[in-house]
Amino acid sequence: MGTGRLTGRRDQEATVPEASTAAGSAGGSPAGSSPRSLAEALRARDDAALAALLRARPDLLGPVPGDVTQLATRAGTRASVVRALDRLDRFALQTAEALAVAPDPCPYPVLEGLLTGGEDERARAALPDALATLRDQALVWGDEDRLRLVRTARELLAPAASRPSPTGLGPTVAEATSGMSPTRVQEIVAAVGLPATHDPVSAVAALTGLFTDPERMSALLDEAPAEAHQVLGRLVWGPPYGEVTPNPTPPVRWLRDRGLLLPATARTVLLPREVALHLRGGLAHRDTAPVAPPVPAAREHRPQLVDANAAGQALAALGTVEELVKSWEHAGPPVLRAGGLSVRDLKRAAALLDTTEPQAAFWIELAYAAGLLASDGEADERYAPTPAFDDWVELPPAERWSQLAAAWLPATRTAPLVGEQDTKGRTLSALGPELDRSAAPEVRRRVLELLAELPEGGSPDPGTLLARLAWERPVRGASDLRARLAHWVLTEAEVLGVTGRGALSGPGRALLEHRDPAPLLAPLLPEPVDHVLLQADLTAVAPGPLRRPLGDTLAVLADVESKGGATVYRFTPGSVRRALDAGHAAADLHAFLKEHSRTPVPQPLAYLIDDVARRHGHLRVGAASSYVRCDDDAMLGEILADKRSAGLGLRRLAPTVLAAQAEPTVLLEGLRAMGYAPAAESRTGDVLVARADAHRTPARSAPVPVPDGPPVPDATLLAAAVRAIRAGDVAATAVRKEPAATSAAGVPGELPRTSAAETLATVQAAALTGSAVWIGYVNAEGAASQRVIAPVRVEGGFVTGYDHTADEVRTYALHRITGVAELADDQL
Repeated sequence: MGTGRLTGRRDQEATVPEASTAAGSAGGSPAGSSPRSLAEALRARDDAALAALLRARPDLLGPVPGDVTQLATRAGTRASVVRALDRLDRFALQTAEALAVAPDPCPYPVLEGLLTGGEDERARAALPDALATLRDQALVWGDEDRLRLVRTARELLAPAASRPSPTGLGPTVAEATSGMSPTRVQEIVAAVGLPATHDPVSAVAALTGLFTDPERMSALLDEAPAEAHQVLGRLVWGPPYGEVTPNPTPPVRWLRDRGLLLPATARTVLLPREVALHLRGGLAHRDTAPVAPPVPAAREHRPQLVDANAAGQALAALGTVEELVKSWEHAGPPVLRAGGLSVRDLKRAAALLDTTEPQAAFWIELAYAAGLLASDGEADERYAPTPAFDDWVELPPAERWSQLAAAWLPATRTAPLVGEQDTKGRTLSALGPELDRSAAPEVRRRVLELLAELPEGGSPDPGTLLARLAWERPVRGASDLRARLAHWVLTEAEVLGVTGRGALSGPGRALLEHRDPAPLLAPLLPEPVDHVLLQADLTAVAPGPLRRPLGDTLAVLADVESKGGATVYRFTPGSVRRALDAGHAAADLHAFLKEHSRTPVPQPLAYLIDDVARRHGHLRVGAASSYVRCDDDAMLGEILADKRSAGLGLRRLAPTVLAAQAEPTVLLEGLRAMGYAPAAESRTGDVLVARADAHRTPARSAPVPVPDGPPVPDATLLAAAVRAIRAGDVAATAVRKEPAATSAAGVPGELPRTSAAETLATVQAAALTGSAVWIGYVNAEGAASQRVIAPVRVEGGFVTGYDHTADEVRTYALHRITGVAELADDQL
């Protein structure tokens, strides 16, 4: 807030004349000098420019407008204009904001003064491009001497009491005095030394003329007390409203008496727009941003080092996703009633992966986006691997990573939102239904594009990258979602291996360019090894990624103790029992370790396997509700006497059989916790073998990303849409011959009205001469339309001809034609 005297720069003041007509009105310019409406401006565009508009604003194509007038109307709707404004860069948006507070229509020099103040050469050089962008988006129309912002955009960007302007400017003098008494207006006019007028309108006009005259305005401010300049300094850059007491201070009273502050409510005053512009030196914004902020490389790395770092992250990502999905093979977490994963199960996943809960949510969502896990759809619904997971694990590592990265790039599901609350105060859960953010793919791709523009191996400072994104898509509302998405993209790309040390990797660049990254990644990944190193402390060291059969079997036989360049596995009684449960015999385990170990099998490990195998299956658990049977009745007596078995509800049915109230799975876990090695058995008494792939969901497809508005149309659709709009425009604007009977003459723009006999005679004559006619038609749903057709056959109550509006041959029922008129000789 300034404290000194604030006066305008007289030599560079952007004089702003009084606003005239409303934005988007049809009146105004001399005939032939400027389009009188947005529809006329669009009609004057060539097909390429019209197609460019539809490509930039695809929401205008739903459905295809019937003619240019409909296109212009749809382009001015609030939802469409909001979407178009949200996709402008900062300077184009600042240009639109300046037009919203400029007179309507606005000459180009006035707009230039609002944005440059006569001094900013960069803004002056960038203004033509910004204005061209607004024209291309159909947000601005008119010649340079009569620039108009579409009405809806002006309403959105112009200042209002409930919605301050982004420029910080307030209402004009005319708007601020609209409810003021004529006597009070005359008092203000007299206080500033202007002659009295006969009506309030001329008084307001005289006051506006004073405030927009740099010399007279400067002279008036020279008379103001120093404290008044301080008050103005606090309001000049916005917000333009300030509170006053019932008995204001003398400086405020001086400003209020002369209209330099006008009442907004009983307790607030506002700074009129004309006064603020004078104090600002004619500038609509304190700071303009005509040039996109650069994104230089803050650090330079050797490309080989970047790729090696990214490859290491990619390999770790593959191991993490595989470990996560495999952990849900037998008893995956249940699906919440409202959908998604519970907090407790997310914590378990994080503990399993030895990572944080946000990171665990990312890996879970990534596996889900890649179609590797889903809900099984059962009555007791749970998450489980999909059949696609079995195909995925058999692929080479580079191809597996390609599938993960290809699923990540377009995904709209946003894992970092897990744990936050939605608009209704409900906590968002992993795999829940409220995680889609349609802006995520665009932000993700744009971040990678900015990284790709740097030299190979270059990584930017995150602050400069975020500043660039903020310039390209400035935040108009209160949400900072795009900035948060950009932060998350940088983190996710690094842990996934798309980037290395903050720089885009070679595989990441291929992914961005829609090329297969697998050939670039494969040479960077270490070759899988076929051996481990067994150690005497019941551990095994894998000196690299293991080949598929070896890795799968070892994952069942041992627990992972630590990860890194070399993975350490630990053998425990529980892990050995797990291998026996999976159907491996003790002899098979001895042979497996001997075959794949480069070191001799340690004696403690051999003893561990034999000891667990000797006890494995000695107890049998089946379903009665459940039962335990054992040939050794003394062991059953020992179990009954153990206090830890009290919760299982055991009782002896026979010397070798115990019945239990617990379910078989609970009974198995309880006995194992007591130190026993029971085995599950079937109804026939056979030992049940737990296969690793026992539970899979039915075939599931990966989730479809939620689109950010309508998809961008392709060239074929654009060409067809432009052709249809042009044809509809011909039908709507074609000049008809005056009918002979006065009663048959229709009002321009309305459907023609002719009798059935006249309609039949006219279309028959057109079919004989090969000429085109203009018809009004009401279809079976009651929708009325205008068509231009060239009849070729009239029979059986139907007319068949080439429809210029639809650009195809169609048949129309004669009784649904409201009327017909011949086209003027110069039409079609």
